[in-house]
Amino acid sequence: MYGVGCSCNFAAADLGSGGVSHRSGGKVAADVLRDLAAASRILADQGVVDAFGHVSLRHPDAPDRYLISRSMAPALVEADDIMEIALDGDPCGGDTRPAFLERFIHCEIYRARPEVTSVVHSHSPTVIPFGVTATPMQAMFHNAAFLAEGVPVFDIAEKFGVTDMLVGDRAKGQELASVMGRAPAVLMRAHGSVAVGASLQTAVFRAVYTEVSARIQHQAMALGGSIAALTKEEGTLADAVNLKAADRAWELWAKRVGR
Repeated sequence: MYGVGCSCNFAAADLGSGGVSHRSGGKVAADVLRDLAAASRILADQGVVDAFGHVSLRHPDAPDRYLISRSMAPALVEADDIMEIALDGDPCGGDTRPAFLERFIHCEIYRARPEVTSVVHSHSPTVIPFGVTATPMQAMFHNAAFLAEGVPVFDIAEKFGVTDMLVGDRAKGQELASVMGRAPAVLMRAHGSVAVGASLQTAVFRAVYTEVSARIQHQAMALGGSIAALTKEEGTLADAVNLKAADRAWELWAKRVGR
């Protein structure tokens, strides 16, 4: 099994926020690593990510650690590309491979929300317009029921002024997590979105159906008239069913990417 924390020849500047390598939370089962790599490829196959975006999984045995691929295109991720990150953004186990700049999205959501096991950050194109207009994102059908409670919008400029729009440090990650609150998804103005779940399969399901629901909402708006989206109460009931059925979608999508 690949040991999370391979050491390669990259400069110390490629390490985390403090240039420190933390002790690993322990070896992770090969199947877990393969599932996380497959999740990355699924998101690419479903059009949620392209060359950019990432999915992570909280370490099964160390809640203050999480697993994520090294900085690379999601469609290319394999189990050997997974690295382990501490919640301060620094790598674990002596891994000096380059990490994603926006790993602080994952760090701070895991820190703020102990019930979250997986986080997906994407720039799916149909979602982005809802973060730059006054039109709220709605739950357009039952598979997107989790959106019915409302989708907050994180505007990085409100607290940090003019930036490169990236959540590249802990302070920005903390603010994003604060705006997200307990919601299953959050939009990022002029950037993208984040979806979370209590399992890897649920987070991937939500990331995919956030994009699908946004696509349907665009189509419904083009038709004109009122939109009979799910109410908050309908969303709560439908999401409870979806949480039990996400594995069905996972099995199909995983087979498509060779898992």
